[in-house]
This record gives sequence, structure tokens and C-alpha cells, in this order.
Amino acid sequence: MNRPVHFEIHAADPAKLSKFYADVFGWQITHMPQFDYYLINTGDGDGPGINGGFVKRMGAGAAVGAPVNAFVCSLGVKSVDEAIVKATAAGAQIALPKMAIPGIGWQAYIRDPDENIVGLHQADTAAR
Repeated sequence: MNRPVHFEIHAADPAKLSKFYADVFGWQITHMPQFDYYLINTGDGDGPGINGGFVKRMGAGAAVGAPVNAFVCSLGVKSVDEAIVKATAAGAQIALPKMAIPGIGWQAYIRDPDENIVGLHQADTAAR
């Protein structure tokens, strides 16, 4: 099978949006000025997950309420509730409120400050 190995988040201002993700999710961001690209390190490699990058958006972003027209990544978080509080305090908005996925966990979706949709997932086999 072919598995995702890298993701990219498009942003009107990659430097500004990278600060949001670093502050809210603890990601380490490295600017590569020769490419005007921002590498994203999402973790220490001990668990599942992939790394990615921020790239300058080439054109207008999707309007609020428009259907998703790209891949949506979900981030594994300790607590969906805590992640929502932290993200909204930093400028995100709730796109879809927290819901139970029975026997799997809790899921919610936010719109980051640049209107990208991001999933938040908390594993919890007791979720109902």
C-alpha cells in the first residue's frame, strides 16, 4: 500500500500560520529561505504520524462554508476539549463540534486562522 509520508498546509502568510501551529500544537518549524518553505516537525518519531510543510497559497482560499476540496488531516490530541480551547484562543474557529466515534474516540474539526480545516482526534475506546 502507498501511505502518506508528508503533508502541506497552504497559507496566505506561512510565517504567521506556522506560529499558530507551533503555539497550539507544539510543532517545531524550520524556515528554508532558499525555497521560501517551512518544514514542520510534528513529533519525535516515537509514535505514528508524519511531518510536513507550509507553502504559500497560490490564489484565494476557500470561502467559509464552502465544501472541502483537499485532504483533511486529523491530529492526535490528548484531549479534544483542551485542544479546541487552545486553538480557538489562538484564532481558530470550530468547523464541526466534538462528536463521539463509538468505540474509537472523539473527533472535532476546526478552521485554522487561514481557513484550513483540521481534524482533532482523541483516542478513547469508551466513547459513545
